[in-house]
Formats: sequence, structure tokens, C-alpha cells
Amino acid sequence: MVFCNALLVFLIAVQLDSYRMMIDNTLGAFTGHLQVQRAGYHEDQRMQQTVPAVAALADKVRRQPGVSAAAGRAMAYALASSEQRSFGILVTGVQPDAEPSVSTYPGLVSAGRYLDGSEAAEIVIGAVLARNLKLGLGDELTFLGSGRDGGIAAGVATVVGIVDSGIAEVDRGVAQIPLGYFQQTFFMGDSGHSVVARVDELDHTDAVVASLRRQLAADSELVVLDWDTLQPGLREAIQTDMISAWFMYAVLIVLVALSVLNTQLMSVLERTREFGVMLALGMRPGRLGRLVMLETLLMATLGLALGALVGAAVVYYFSVFGFSYPGMAEAAAKFNLPPRLYPQVSALAVFWGPVTVFAGALLASLYPALKLLRMEPVAAMRAV
Repeated sequence: MVFCNALLVFLIAVQLDSYRMMIDNTLGAFTGHLQVQRAGYHEDQRMQQTVPAVAALADKVRRQPGVSAAAGRAMAYALASSEQRSFGILVTGVQPDAEPSVSTYPGLVSAGRYLDGSEAAEIVIGAVLARNLKLGLGDELTFLGSGRDGGIAAGVATVVGIVDSGIAEVDRGVAQIPLGYFQQTFFMGDSGHSVVARVDELDHTDAVVASLRRQLAADSELVVLDWDTLQPGLREAIQTDMISAWFMYAVLIVLVALSVLNTQLMSVLERTREFGVMLALGMRPGRLGRLVMLETLLMATLGLALGALVGAAVVYYFSVFGFSYPGMAEAAAKFNLPPRLYPQVSALAVFWGPVTVFAGALLASLYPALKLLRMEPVAAMRAV
């Protein structure tokens, strides 16, 4: 029981931290923990659905308690061309000084540098797009799209950085330019399409979203969307993985319960004559059943306490020094992600598994206890 409980505490803590890391890494790539947008923009991304004074709004969101970083963005689809080829891309206008705080994308620049200056005519493109367009650092890229007013928007930007994210779709179709240059090119004025923000703690997202909604309630055209709305498939993926993990945990718990059942059943069988004498002297079968249940209760309580204590100590150790799977550091370095897991000691991780084992052990002791209720004193005293 102690070993099983300690193992469950460690596995659940690592699993919960891996979910936290999965959410942070997925949202950190581009989405953020929350976004402020024009109502309806998330469902139908049109150029005209803009957020006024997006940079000022980003500063306001950044000062919100619980928010660690915020940045304004604007997006438009355009046709990117070099001297030889043309491809459709998604051009994103970003604040160069704030974007690295809300996205891991700037950290994936494999050649050159990231954007510098809010109105500079420069662009960062993906490695696949650079290869398709046969562009290198210092080359000019022409992009043609539709402005907010419905007119033609065209720009020429110098390639200053090439991003290699390892995801072909991103490296093929995403490009970033400074927000000021984007606003000039696409006739946006001071507007953008979203303010992306990251929070200090993932668990605080709902509170921050609620607070922002209260502050922006006067502007009915703006909405605050949390990460679950922005990435609806992420929670479903976590729930699916959790179900498969709990199947493994259930097998472990059933094995422990069967072990308890075997132990208590053998204990009853070995003391059959003893129990027969006690019944013959007038003890009621119910009291013997409660005796077996009490023994199991004491054993399960000790197993829960010691297992939870040992498991919490192990988790605390790794919360300080970190935990890494084989090959995790290399993969994390490639995608600009943390190289180690730091599982945290929490009530959920410490007691979820052990309490389930505790309940399973008590259920397993019911059969030996019920067996005593049908025990005949004479037959029990004759047992060999």
C-alpha cells in the first residue's frame, strides 16, 4: 500500500504538471491564456472587426493584476511574392518589444534576428516559406492584400529573420511584421484585431478574465475570451489522456485491492478455529466482521498516511530539481520550451490516488467480513 500510494502520488503529480506544461506551451506558441477581441471576430475573422487603440489597450491589460504580459496584434491574409514565386500567407502585425513575452515564436528564430522597431519595414518568415520563395536574410518580400477600407494594401519588407518551428504549416504560412508598419500598410489607423495576454498562474485565468470583463463592460463591442474558448480541442485532448491514464491507475488500484483481499481472507482462514471458539463463547458474528474491517481500516490508514508522505516528499524533491524524460531536453530546445518538468505538491496529487486505494481496500475487506457472518462455531472449531 505504501509503495502503491507513493507511486500514485508521483505519477499523478507528474501528469498534472505535464498538462500544465502542455497548456502553457500550446498557448504560448501563439494564442495566449486570454485575448481581447471585437465581438464576433473569433468566429468570423474579418479585417473590419477591429479593436480600437490596440496598443493602449494592451498597456491597460498589462497593468491588470494577475497578468504577466500582454501585446497587441493585427492579422491579414496576403499574397507574398519574391522575384520567382508567390504564396498565400497570414501576415501578423506584432509589437516587437512585447511579443516575446506572450509567444515562444520569436525565440524560434534560427537565422538572423527578430523584429526591431514598431514601424520598420521588416519581416520574419518561416523556413519553409523562405525556401519556397527562395529568399534569404536581407532579401525583399512583397506582399499584397486587402486593407481595412476594402482597398488594395501592398508592402515591401526586408527579411531580417527566419523561423524554424519544426511545424511545416506554421513555417510555410506565417509571417510577422511590426504592428506600426502593419497599421500603415493595411490602413488600420491605431487599431488591431486582438490583445493577447498571459497570466501569472494558469489557475488564475478565470479570475483575470472576469476582472477584465468587468472593466471592459462599458464597451459592448469588446469581448474577453479565455484559452478554453480559443483552443476548445485542448481541454478535450487532456480529458482523453486523463481517461487513458486513469485506466492504468485503476489496474494498479485493483491489484492493491486484490492483495488486501487475499491478505485479509488468509487472515480469516488462518484464525478459523480461533473465531469458532469466540463464537461458541457467545461473541456475535457481526463483532468479528467489524474486527476484520477495523484491521483493514488501520492498515489502509497507515498505508495512506505513509504513502502520501513518501510520495509528497518525492514530488517536493523533483519540484526543486526538476524531472526530465529521456530526450525531453533535446526536443524542448528545438521548440523553445522548458527542458524539465517541475511537478508541484498539491492536495489533489497527494490524496487523489491514496484515498482511492483506501476506499478500494475497505471494499476488498467486505468479503472476508461477510464470510464471518455465515461461520458456524462447531464447523469452524473442527477446521484444520
